[in-house]
Amino acid sequence: MRNIRVRFAPSPTGALHIGGVRTALYNYLFAKKFGGAMILRIEDTDSARFVSGAEEYIIESLRWLNIKIDEGVGIGGQHAPYRQSERKGIYKQYVDFLVENNAAYIAFDTPEELDARRAEIPNFQYDASTRMKMKNSLSLSKAEVEELINGGKNYVVRFKIEPNQEVEVFDLIRGKIVVNSSVLDDKVLYKSADNLPTYHLANIVDDHLMEISHVIRGEEWLPSAPLHVLLYAAFGWADSMPQFAHLPLLLKPGGNGKLSKRDGDRLGFPVFPLNWKDPKTAEISAGYREAGYFPEALVNFLALLGWNPGTEQEIFAMDELIQLFSLDRVSKSGAKFDYEKAKWFNHKYLQMKTDEEITDEFNKILIEKNIIADTDTLIKIVALMKERATFIADLWEQCKFFFTAPQSYDEKAARKHWKEDSAQQMTELAKTLQNIDDFTATHTEAVVMQWITDNGYSLGAVMNVLRIALAGASKGPHLFDIMEIIGKNETLQRINKIVEIMASG
Repeated sequence: MRNIRVRFAPSPTGALHIGGVRTALYNYLFAKKFGGAMILRIEDTDSARFVSGAEEYIIESLRWLNIKIDEGVGIGGQHAPYRQSERKGIYKQYVDFLVENNAAYIAFDTPEELDARRAEIPNFQYDASTRMKMKNSLSLSKAEVEELINGGKNYVVRFKIEPNQEVEVFDLIRGKIVVNSSVLDDKVLYKSADNLPTYHLANIVDDHLMEISHVIRGEEWLPSAPLHVLLYAAFGWADSMPQFAHLPLLLKPGGNGKLSKRDGDRLGFPVFPLNWKDPKTAEISAGYREAGYFPEALVNFLALLGWNPGTEQEIFAMDELIQLFSLDRVSKSGAKFDYEKAKWFNHKYLQMKTDEEITDEFNKILIEKNIIADTDTLIKIVALMKERATFIADLWEQCKFFFTAPQSYDEKAARKHWKEDSAQQMTELAKTLQNIDDFTATHTEAVVMQWITDNGYSLGAVMNVLRIALAGASKGPHLFDIMEIIGKNETLQRINKIVEIMASG
């Protein structure tokens, strides 16, 4: 069996889109499933679209998500270099091979001349029906071609596609696809202006030289597959051509169209793994890491966007995903991006973490707020409150009453529960609590419940006002757990404070 070797080959043109992250993840899962290798190749042949910092961003994104690269940029390997801009000398010999074997030709048409043709011919395509009317090595004499090249005229090399051929592409997800070559144009493979190949040539050459066994990429590249099949044949590499698998699109949450950054901006969710600062505009786009998502939660969420394990199980560790993943369970149709489901996954992963792990992260937030708290106390608070949180940062809003006394009270709740006899009851309760030495939740609850019974008070009336006094609103965990954590003195101060504020209001 051929060694499994896959590659993730992004272009450094900006932040890595979450759809690209899923492509990288599926490549990784597939490679590891079969004990294969994952290669990171940077396709930076389009120098005009290169964005500074994008390559580093891609590498950091994969590192954060624990998508481990076996060879490639930042790691090295026997097929180095792995940046296409550093492989110029490699590509030129393959361009020359195609030209010499009449599989490609040199074209001198300027952008203006091409625009004129497009205006003249509806649905213009540079192909067998038009190439002889253009300025290229097929329509010009050898002497004219040499004169133009020697004179420094910029040119491109185009692949020569023979018309009316049935080109078969077998896709591991979509099955057999047959395309007539007449619908394909003579793609540009190389540009003399920067001595760099285009995606189409560099992609094929690198996949061959790097011994890539499977090309797992986005659906948007499916139209280029027939061209790549023809290129493999032109080089005589048909027998070693990798198998293709074109992944379904990630769709807008509403399902109509491809997921975009604009959708995230409009609906308030990230479409990038990490925060991204545009070097030209300085605009900052939100990332999942900075938004508080756990990397394993994001991986789990993305894995199920287009792939179905065949069971009702939803929570998977990376090792489980590797074991279960298969391309034959990848859907052909697009997957709606349910950002609320992403939050659900993060909530689930938060609950799976130990109280100590969450406490370590929550304590960082407290330190930023200049709050110093005892670790054992923090662990108790986290244990009480983590079920209510989706992100670690949520804990502050949920728990801040443990650290600072309420400065005001929820107006609706106070108006609803504060009655004429509330001040009297709270004053009596404070006196009762003052006499308690054992302020553990169990003991305090027993004393307070007996006091309520002995006086014939309404349990709800007392407890609702007490909760507002301690937490500032009708929220929070078991009241007596709150009292044990904040202690007797703080409990009494908060009860006395609500009596003072509400009585004066």
